[in-house]
Amino acid sequence: MTNPSDMPDDPRDRARMDAEADRLRKAWETPRGWRYWSAVNNTEIGVWYTVTAFVFFLFAGVLALLVRTQLAVPDNDFVSAGLYNQLFTLHGTMMMFLFAVPIFEAVAILILPQMLGARDLPFPRLSAFGYWCFLIGGVFVGGSIFFNAAPDGGWFMYPPLTTDPELSGIGADIWMLGLSFIEVASIAAAVELIVGVLKCRPPGMRINLMPLYCWYMLIVAGMILFAFPPLIAGDILFEMERLLDWPFFDPARGGDPILWQHLFWIFGHPEVYIVFLPAIALLAMIVPTFAQRPIVGYGWIVLAAVGTGFLSFGLWAHHMFTTGLPAISLGFFSAASEAVAIPTGVQIFVFIATLLAGRVIFSVPMLYATGALAIFVFGGLTGVMVAIAPFDWQVHDSHFVVAHLHYTLIGGMFFPLIAGLYYFYPFVRGYMLSARLGKWAFWLMFSGFNIAFLPMHFTGLRGMPRRVFTYPDNLGWDWLNLVSTIGAYIMAAGVLVLCFDIFRPKKAHERAGRNPWNAGTLEWVAGDPEEPGASAPCRRSPAAIRCGTRRTSSGTSTRAATSCPMPRRASARRW
Repeated sequence: MTNPSDMPDDPRDRARMDAEADRLRKAWETPRGWRYWSAVNNTEIGVWYTVTAFVFFLFAGVLALLVRTQLAVPDNDFVSAGLYNQLFTLHGTMMMFLFAVPIFEAVAILILPQMLGARDLPFPRLSAFGYWCFLIGGVFVGGSIFFNAAPDGGWFMYPPLTTDPELSGIGADIWMLGLSFIEVASIAAAVELIVGVLKCRPPGMRINLMPLYCWYMLIVAGMILFAFPPLIAGDILFEMERLLDWPFFDPARGGDPILWQHLFWIFGHPEVYIVFLPAIALLAMIVPTFAQRPIVGYGWIVLAAVGTGFLSFGLWAHHMFTTGLPAISLGFFSAASEAVAIPTGVQIFVFIATLLAGRVIFSVPMLYATGALAIFVFGGLTGVMVAIAPFDWQVHDSHFVVAHLHYTLIGGMFFPLIAGLYYFYPFVRGYMLSARLGKWAFWLMFSGFNIAFLPMHFTGLRGMPRRVFTYPDNLGWDWLNLVSTIGAYIMAAGVLVLCFDIFRPKKAHERAGRNPWNAGTLEWVAGDPEEPGASAPCRRSPAAIRCGTRRTSSGTSTRAATSCPMPRRASARRW
């Protein structure tokens, strides 16, 4: 809305400005009816992306509960061996490809323009194209379980079991085709984010003054552009072997199955950090807000994030220590795997220093952030252990590795994501989630997770391999597996509490103010999304932004980069 005091005196100029504002409003309003699904506004696409990825997460979680139920007692016949293989394969595939990476791209599409003071990302139709590719690929892969056609070779699809159509059936083809759509969606989002961060910043926001979230998403998007092409190339070779019988991975005809492992893991291990760094980005927004001070060591954490992204491409073969790699390769990749702990540790210490230097408010987002740091540090310690080749030889493909994987991903990705959900929910929806239910959900998920996955370290050290569908009762694994299953259901109860809180009617929630957390970044400047004239999601009125300037409630025009309401002791430079 234009302030009356700023209207020109000439009636013709006033009419021209009103007509311009009306055209702008019509261009940016959300389509209605069936045309709603043709929307390309970043807030609409971001909400669709987020909701879709969360639905895939819930579905993958149900699959995980079925797997844990099968393993609860020895000699169980809850599901058949074939169905069990489909369950754990689809669980891993959906968590890694349909939830972990897409959910952070979705959050970035949703909040990054507002954080930069922009109306939208530079290529909104590319965002829409990426979303529909993601949805098609996800439905194609996830729906296969209902037709007994799901992939059953593990989420990494190692040959030769998966390259032989007689052994793997149509499931491997479904996996490959669905992943092709998902990979295109990820690369499209990466291009969008890179150009958005580099070209859509407001006047005065130099690259060394950007919010840390923008830095992290720029790094992650660059990593996606380098990590996904090897997997795409591997998918093409894989499908050519299956359909055309070309022997890329068949050693009997001159191929090499290890080639697939290299192509997969040169994508797969950077993907761990593609998932981890956006989660750290959310913590980088949450921790300073609730510590009530700017981040300690802005430059150090940016350099650490860049270093993490760079080193992540040099340690993929630590997944392959048991494949007979040369000794010099073992030494190099083991050293690289140890070295990546240095920039990762710098980021953790920056958060600890910020908390120690500030006056911490333990709200629900901060509670999840603290739990994330605790779980991830424990997972990082076991990661240093498996980076040592002789130790890895002992625990490779055991439940110890399963426990390590989940400690790093749940602590390094899931808990920060939920912290971000509670933190940004007032910004997106205009009202608060329940603090009481949020704490219940946290303690159920935190305790349930540790009850579920801590015993897996011991089952792994006792020799229990991963991907086994049952086991005898005289190996000492039975009671540990039962405890893990109980913990999984406790964690699921916490997720249900979270879902109940999210889907409660609006009247059950407390309305949020303009900036309920007293945060210091640009996205919180805009008005209430429930106010008349505001765009539907994300408290954004299109006419309120004029190329890097913002019209305040008093009618004064301010630079977008300096208009953030800063908490005491904070500054725009290092927030």
